[in-house]
Amino acid sequence: MMAKPPAMSKVFTFKDYRSVADQIYEITSECLHPCPVPIVIDNGSFQTRAGWACPGDSLSAPRLQFKSVAARSRGAARSETQIGNDISNLEPLRWLLKSQFDRNVVVNFEIQELMFDYIFMHLGIGTSGRVEHPVVLTEAPCNPLYCRQMMSELLFECYGVPEVSYGVDSLFSFYYNNNLRGLTSSNTGVVISSGYHCSHILPVINGRLDAGNCKRVNIGGSHAASYLQRLLQLKYPAHAAAVTVGRMEELLHEHSYVALDYQHELEKWRSVEFYEHEVHRMQLPFSAKLLSGTLSAEERQERRVQQLRRLQEINARRREEKLQQDQEKLDKLLAVQELMEDGLLEQFHRSLMELNMDSAEELQSYICKLNLAVEHGKLRILQSENSELEQPLDEAENSAEMDPDFSEENTEGEKPASTVQPTFNMAEYHQLFVGTERLRVPEVVFQPSLIGDEQMGLMETLQFVLERYSLEQQEALVRNVFLTGGNMLYPGMKERVERELLAMRPFQSHFQVNMASNPSLDAWCGAREWTQQNPLGGSGWITRQDYEEKGGEYLSEHSASNVFLPIRIAKALPRVAEPVAAPAAAAAVSETPTEPPPAQS
Repeated sequence: MMAKPPAMSKVFTFKDYRSVADQIYEITSECLHPCPVPIVIDNGSFQTRAGWACPGDSLSAPRLQFKSVAARSRGAARSETQIGNDISNLEPLRWLLKSQFDRNVVVNFEIQELMFDYIFMHLGIGTSGRVEHPVVLTEAPCNPLYCRQMMSELLFECYGVPEVSYGVDSLFSFYYNNNLRGLTSSNTGVVISSGYHCSHILPVINGRLDAGNCKRVNIGGSHAASYLQRLLQLKYPAHAAAVTVGRMEELLHEHSYVALDYQHELEKWRSVEFYEHEVHRMQLPFSAKLLSGTLSAEERQERRVQQLRRLQEINARRREEKLQQDQEKLDKLLAVQELMEDGLLEQFHRSLMELNMDSAEELQSYICKLNLAVEHGKLRILQSENSELEQPLDEAENSAEMDPDFSEENTEGEKPASTVQPTFNMAEYHQLFVGTERLRVPEVVFQPSLIGDEQMGLMETLQFVLERYSLEQQEALVRNVFLTGGNMLYPGMKERVERELLAMRPFQSHFQVNMASNPSLDAWCGAREWTQQNPLGGSGWITRQDYEEKGGEYLSEHSASNVFLPIRIAKALPRVAEPVAAPAAAAAVSETPTEPPPAQS
């Protein structure tokens, strides 16, 4: 019986994506007539998408898609800032990159203004001083009022937009997919969104966000990329510089997966056959060097002759340079000596001080030494020109150092042809074996303790949110569990959530998990569809008059927006003057401490 051949592992090459600079589009007539068409901007923490809300399929996709980063060195002018796709390779400028986000909340509005400038310029908006198109912008769930105030101030005061509408990106994706499946807009469900910096559990009751029960998990794609980078740098310290963040993101997007049962899947990787079949060997770029053992005897002899000739030329050039330097020094010293012979003693002593000499005898000694050095140098140049084939001993040693094959042992004869020299596989040395990392890294969303983060995982947070509702509401919520966000694109994510829900829910209960048709792009498509269905000036739009009358914190609510959530701040109780007690009573009180009064809400 023949043995089964071992399974060969797959070898992949890093693609090292390079972005292409965005072109500056010309605005079309359908975006201007009969009225200015709104601009839809999905302001994501990883990627920004911008386009027009025109009806029809001609502009149904975003015109611009670029990473939400800007590169500007300290003290550089505003015009020297590179935005998004203007940076073809992020790795050399990684230390210069700045973002407008702190986690998923916009806090750096100087960078945000640069992003808006980039978007409006590349969309072809040429009106000076203002943007005449309404803007639909995504924001974080439960966005702080101050951040919305600064964003409204930037859009209304700096760009002069006529109207603005804010919405949550994952809710736009939720309602867009509900419309694709033919569900009503007042549907109940729970949205599980995972992005670049954090993840969210968003319960939706009767078509509106229940902001009081929203929860955020501070784990996202950036944490997974950083974790994978640390794992591979510890595993391959010789290639630590080649393990870049961009390559780690490529590994996450194209080579990672979510295990259905994490512990059981890790046990599979203990098998040698399973490891050889499933491991991904990532080939790093390298330059193959020509080994000396592969050269023939004639090629090595020719190399020796060339090195010897090159060494002779180098030595001759050095002799000429040394002779020229000595001659210049000698001429300078002779000029100083002529000052003494001419009787210019003051200038002579000044020149001696510049040369760091004490007396005329020391000057005469240096002149004699330089005369001998110049004569000796001229003599050596004449000898080398007359006999080019002669080589001094020190030159032979230098040539032996330049070529390890040119030594005393192999100058008389060559190595025997039967000698087998070991070969070194340079390509295999520059390979990263990505095995259990393929499933360990995406697992941080479910187990943040893997990276030392003490917080609940995604499914534990979902269970915590569901327990805050009645049994009937829980049944309604789990019938429409919706997954969206770029960090949900791992293969096996939907199956893992279904398995966790099966273990979480009571026996024989029903639930349904749906994945977004395009988790990365559906937020922009949902915002575009909402814009087409809600006319300007209606519910959900903030006009400039609203901004001036009600302030920048004002939010016009709609089906995909945040909701106003009043927060009660506990007030401190007024201090009551304590009555003066007897010393004995005071001692008794000090021995029996009393509980503080309950705080009032």
